[in-house]
Amino acid sequence: MQDFVYQNAPMRVVFGTGTLRRLPDELSHLGATRALVLATPRQKDLVADIRQMIGERFAGVFTGAVMHTPVEVTERAMQTVRDVQADCLIAIGGGSTTGLGKAIALRTDLPQIVLPTSYAGSEMTPVVGQTSGGIKTTQSSPKILPEVVIYDVDLTVTMPPKLSATSGINAIAHAAEALYARDRNPLISLIAQESIRTLAQALPRICAQPSDGAARTDALYGAWLSGVCLGAVGMALHHKLCHALGGAFNLPHAETHTVILPHALAYNAPAAPDAMARIAAALGAQDPALGLQDLARKLAVPTSLREIGMPENGIDQAADLAVKNPYWNPRPVERDAIRELVARAWRGDAPETGRAVV
Repeated sequence: MQDFVYQNAPMRVVFGTGTLRRLPDELSHLGATRALVLATPRQKDLVADIRQMIGERFAGVFTGAVMHTPVEVTERAMQTVRDVQADCLIAIGGGSTTGLGKAIALRTDLPQIVLPTSYAGSEMTPVVGQTSGGIKTTQSSPKILPEVVIYDVDLTVTMPPKLSATSGINAIAHAAEALYARDRNPLISLIAQESIRTLAQALPRICAQPSDGAARTDALYGAWLSGVCLGAVGMALHHKLCHALGGAFNLPHAETHTVILPHALAYNAPAAPDAMARIAAALGAQDPALGLQDLARKLAVPTSLREIGMPENGIDQAADLAVKNPYWNPRPVERDAIRELVARAWRGDAPETGRAVV
């Protein structure tokens, strides 16, 4: 066993069905009296419910959250923070609203309560990715970590099956890369394998029967575990590629993760055999990369970058971005090999398994 350091995140997690009712108590626990709700226009009914639930502690709402946390959107939200004199943030939704809350907290250190409605997992991390000029960069700080996360299975039941599937594979990506992270440790590896196993079993059930409460509970549990992994150890090539592609081409976040993950695993497989064996076991597959692509096909979600809007002439740009200030990775990140990876992902080819480490 390798030497390791493990640090537990100081966060309060409330998990279950109907746990949204705990929101007023959690506000009291934080001593908050003026909460700004962050949402998207689709969540207006839920915002109305929260307004009624917390009464005079509802200070206002900002509904402009979008993918990839553009700096200009954060600046508009900051004006709302000042206008309503907020002393707390309530982020409802997936990665877009959670990212906006984190970006505001980075600038203000306001406490955050997150109510996830997807399987994004970013609510469990002290990291925020922000986009400016088509470039997405990440930053880490204790101020970014939310203070409270309320996981309510009821908030995920209306998530469409295809979004559930891509959001779930996005969560699997966090756990998969945790298994070969430079700073991995035995506890996170156990959590990561359980996360992959739980999500891989739950997602087909959700796509077959979206109202299956047990499957929704399992998926949200698996997503929480994947978020714990994401918040505890560093990520590698897969996440670097997805950030580069999302920022440069404004691709949908979860779908980008869904397409890239099998190819990133195939690239790293020769350099991380133990991690790949764990992933394969969790998926019940012989090969982890092929197993994940088979899962995506079973769920009827995109398996090519072309399907989700990336232009073919962006392949070289993506390769250049991936090798610029790269994340640590178990296998060296080489431009020609990365270009081939992106090209295969653009076409929707099967991942190139069995390659040798150069």
